[in-house]
Amino acid sequence: MSNEADPPAHRPPGALEDRMLWILLVAVTLALGWILLPFYGSILWGAIIALLFAPLQRRLLGPLGYRRTLAALLTMLVVVVVVIVPFALVTASLASEAAGIYARLQSGEWNPAQYLRGLFDALPGGLIDVLQRAGWGDFDTVQRRVAAGLTQGTQFIATQALGIGQNTFEFVTGLFITLYLAFFLIRDGEELARAARRAVPLAPAHQRELLQKFRTVIRATVKGNLVVAALQGLLGGLAFWVLGVHGALLWAVLMGFLSLLPAVGAALVWVPVALYFFMTGALWQALALTAWGVLVIGLVDNLLRPLLVGKDTRMPDYVVMTTTLGGMAVLGINGFVVGPLIAAMFMALWHIHGTTLHSVGERTDSEGGSA
Repeated sequence: MSNEADPPAHRPPGALEDRMLWILLVAVTLALGWILLPFYGSILWGAIIALLFAPLQRRLLGPLGYRRTLAALLTMLVVVVVVIVPFALVTASLASEAAGIYARLQSGEWNPAQYLRGLFDALPGGLIDVLQRAGWGDFDTVQRRVAAGLTQGTQFIATQALGIGQNTFEFVTGLFITLYLAFFLIRDGEELARAARRAVPLAPAHQRELLQKFRTVIRATVKGNLVVAALQGLLGGLAFWVLGVHGALLWAVLMGFLSLLPAVGAALVWVPVALYFFMTGALWQALALTAWGVLVIGLVDNLLRPLLVGKDTRMPDYVVMTTTLGGMAVLGINGFVVGPLIAAMFMALWHIHGTTLHSVGERTDSEGGSA
């Protein structure tokens, strides 16, 4: 009988190494996410730009002799001309418009009280009783609250828009990261995608399903929704300008922003204005704005959104609307992309999970039957 102690039991080296590798992967991934968190918006839009404009880079490869760097540089030039320059011009105009309205409100040159008085006097008695129970029945109270809301709203918009110029370093840094990352993703995106597919422990069919869902949702929510929002904002702002509504550009931007919400979007702006026209006796303005809103602005949403967004996302409208609102509540403007994307990935992964369990169950049943 040997006096030597029995050797301690060891885990299989492979299992221990795999567990340690996963722990290190999770730790390093979380650390990297923490470091990049301040620039998550820039990274997100860099990836979106690369995804949207990668087909253009592929088309340029042939005529340029398959020089990827030159094709990527020309693609980024198109991005700057088509996306960055118009965004800068609209932001500058919006800042000027909001600052002008705020100055007129502060100086008393533009007094909403005269418009509110006509609207308030035109309200039916039953509605005034409801407003009184809600604390809005006194005209002075309504005037004070609405004026304060307008002042705060225009001041906020002007501050945010002018903040781009004041926080020059932050803005330039974010823009640089967006364009710099987009350039490399456009140039080397296919190689990076192949490397990611090799690293992800999923079947090739499941990888293709997730990647296709990711591309479809990004292109649908960004390309489709932004085009619809821009057109609805433009059409609504044009109607307001023709009808003499103050701050037409400001309202146009607000309608474009709200148009990111399916179905209701721009109507949240033009319907109250049409009601104001109707209740103050401006009947032809009310009828004209209502007809324009229903037949033109609404038609853009009903026709172009299905055409541009399509049914490829295969998500119900209520899921799109809920996740859009939730994403924007949590992440701001970036949430209109991230919210539906998370929902789409959630549905795709559960579909893959259910398919995998079903195939495993069938395989177990067949093995049991053969035994």
